[in-house]
Amino acid sequence: MIKRLSLRTRLAVLTSLAVAVAVAACAIGCWFIVRRQLLEQLDQSLSGPNFGLGGGPPGARQGGPPRGETGSVADICRKPARDGNDRFRDFLPTVQVVWADGTSCSPKDTSDPLVRTTGDLEVARGVRNLVHRDGHTQSGVPMRVYTRHDPNGGAAVSIAKPLGQVNEKLDSLAVLLVVVSAVGVVGAATAGLLIARAGLRPVDRLTGAVEHIARTEDLATTIPADGHDEIARLSRSFNSMTRALANARERQQQLIVDAGHELRTPLTSLRTNIDLMLRSETTGRPLPAADKQKLLGNVKAQLLELSHLVGDLLDLSRPESAAGVRVEDDVALHEVVGKAVRRARLRGPGLHIDATVCPWYVRGDAASLERAVVNLLDNAVKFSPQDGTVAVRLDGGELTVRDDGPGIPPEDLPYVFDRFWRSPSARGLPGSGLGLAIVARAVAEAGGEVRLGPADGGGTLAWLRLPGSAASPDDFLIPA
Repeated sequence: MIKRLSLRTRLAVLTSLAVAVAVAACAIGCWFIVRRQLLEQLDQSLSGPNFGLGGGPPGARQGGPPRGETGSVADICRKPARDGNDRFRDFLPTVQVVWADGTSCSPKDTSDPLVRTTGDLEVARGVRNLVHRDGHTQSGVPMRVYTRHDPNGGAAVSIAKPLGQVNEKLDSLAVLLVVVSAVGVVGAATAGLLIARAGLRPVDRLTGAVEHIARTEDLATTIPADGHDEIARLSRSFNSMTRALANARERQQQLIVDAGHELRTPLTSLRTNIDLMLRSETTGRPLPAADKQKLLGNVKAQLLELSHLVGDLLDLSRPESAAGVRVEDDVALHEVVGKAVRRARLRGPGLHIDATVCPWYVRGDAASLERAVVNLLDNAVKFSPQDGTVAVRLDGGELTVRDDGPGIPPEDLPYVFDRFWRSPSARGLPGSGLGLAIVARAVAEAGGEVRLGPADGGGTLAWLRLPGSAASPDDFLIPA
């Protein structure tokens, strides 16, 4: 039921319940404390020197004769309750003697004697010295009874006073406590509602902003985040989330625009070549075999370039892992570099590729790392002169690829790993501008770093470092 209420109402209800429980506990505790104090005062008045056996009630004098003789506690039963001694008139409404054999007696004019109990008999028999208890008369009047043993008389004397005044005070106190508790609970509910309304006002602003963003998809909305409390932290976190979403949307839109721009060129060339061949067939003027073969070769190359571009886009569109590092298997990086070098030699038959590779094992995705190394070598092959040299070194987890090309201008270095970015000098060469972006992503997922810069003596130097070990993980396996 409470889950269906609003947060503000729930806070007010819970606050009211907590205050109600606390007030009820205090009220009950107060009532019992007052009751105990009133009974203690009444017990002290009953056991005082005016009513104790030492100064005793009439006929009960300390050191008196034994039972049945004059001056003993038996005199209480022979004398009237009101014997002219006014000091007992308001304090000793009921006196009773309980004998060890279970019989009892009261003053002659006592019309409503006490109801004796087992405790009175134990006191009369000397088992117990005294008893304070709640009792009642034979007509049911509630009394507070003080019973004490009289060793000289071999009996117990019970002195009782009515509990009416005490009960009336306790009833009045109970009514007062109930009223005060009710007022306190109502006040707590009102205060809880006001506090909840004031405390949840930042949450209302946050809710309004979220609803506005959901309705308008305006990720530029910013929530004021003043202070250092939990609401301010939540607002700052929400602002960070909206900025991240806005950046992701911007990157997505930029990727779509760049991809459309890159796809337009091969598609336009494909359409032009195919239209030319169709026109030659429909007009009855077939193209020469050599021209037709050249057109088919261009179409194939453009389709291959288009396939590579689509593959690069699919690779870049893959979501990154939650931790930023995608670990799958132990990868022998030297073997990956060896495969990439063999592929580069096929793509640049006129180049001299000098490779020195030392064993190095890393944790990562083998396909992604191979794609990254291949892209670095393709970049070096593409920009190297026909008889140039590409030097490949892998030592201690550091891979360097150096070419003899024209190099990269210093002003272009900050952009070499951006998607679809191509330097002005390379825009006439084949490629989509995604190769180095794929390299940067694969290396980052493996926990490494990559840089490009000018090489000593000219050309470009690509530097890549991946954490790992020169020893194979299999070397640490314990034989079965």
